[in-house]
Amino acid sequence: MTRFLGFYIFTAMLYVNSLSFSYQKKPVLTDINFQVKDGEHIAIVGESGCGKSTLLKIIYGLLHIDEGTVFWNDQQVMGPNFNLVPGEPYMKYLSQDFDLMPYTTVEENVSQFLSVFYPEELKARTYELLQMIDMVSFAKVKVKTLSGGQQQRVALARVLAQMPDLLLLDEPFSHIDNFKKNKLRRNLFGYLKKHGISCITATHDHHDILPYADRVLVIKDQELIADAKTAQLYKNPKNLYIASLFGEANLVPIDIVKSYADVKRNIVVYAHEFRVSRKKGIPIIVDKCYFMGSYYLLEGLSEGNKIRFHYSEAIEAGKKVFINIDIETINQRLQP
Repeated sequence: MTRFLGFYIFTAMLYVNSLSFSYQKKPVLTDINFQVKDGEHIAIVGESGCGKSTLLKIIYGLLHIDEGTVFWNDQQVMGPNFNLVPGEPYMKYLSQDFDLMPYTTVEENVSQFLSVFYPEELKARTYELLQMIDMVSFAKVKVKTLSGGQQQRVALARVLAQMPDLLLLDEPFSHIDNFKKNKLRRNLFGYLKKHGISCITATHDHHDILPYADRVLVIKDQELIADAKTAQLYKNPKNLYIASLFGEANLVPIDIVKSYADVKRNIVVYAHEFRVSRKKGIPIIVDKCYFMGSYYLLEGLSEGNKIRFHYSEAIEAGKKVFINIDIETINQRLQP
């Protein structure tokens, strides 16, 4: 991040160009292109096995690519065929396997890479990071006695202690209890923004994405099928696959929305976007009803099409109701 006349100017820092990769001749990623700006937070999403983790490993230099290049500014990231010790010093990679020292304490793990020549700074920095992961009370506890979720939080603080320019996160909250996740997300992504650290997060959880990611990359069938700002992609998903990564979604035929329509086109509609009516709209026979806390998820059939929608009340199976879609949503989401 460069400061100029009181303003911050963001310049592209990471360049991924025409990248392709295969495992034992089986293609995993094909012709991937994108850039990450200084201080930007990118989320990589897609179904399991689509290549999210593989892409992070390539960026970090752990895998040798078949085609393409990865650059950090003007420095090319070289894979294990060129580096005796894979990995680049200006970036850190937090994988789903934690690289911790089990027989030392939490604070010793976190402070391992901090300078012992500045003891006061070391102590303050360690405390700051323990606060960020909400583990100050575990400072003197040996890592081997911690749960998987606690170890994941220590591993996170450990890589941040090194103040990387780019942080690569692979499912960073997968082992952490739900009641801890929200606070940790706020702490972590707020910390990264505050310190101008670029971040790429590979995740399957839309709670990691919507409030925090500046942009989203979507991978399917080896290819990058979307690269857009988070809110833009959420509001205008070009297909059901993309919408489903953000929550419950439906592909609704236009002819059941507008009976006079004579074309076989579809609309992508999130479950929460339907409005339930007792009198008019798309007729639907409720089949299943799931209590979700603040709302109910209903599932039913309309002219043979399975549709899922939200409602504030439970509706018995077999009951007929009507659902409606906002005209703006219809015009915005109509598929080609």
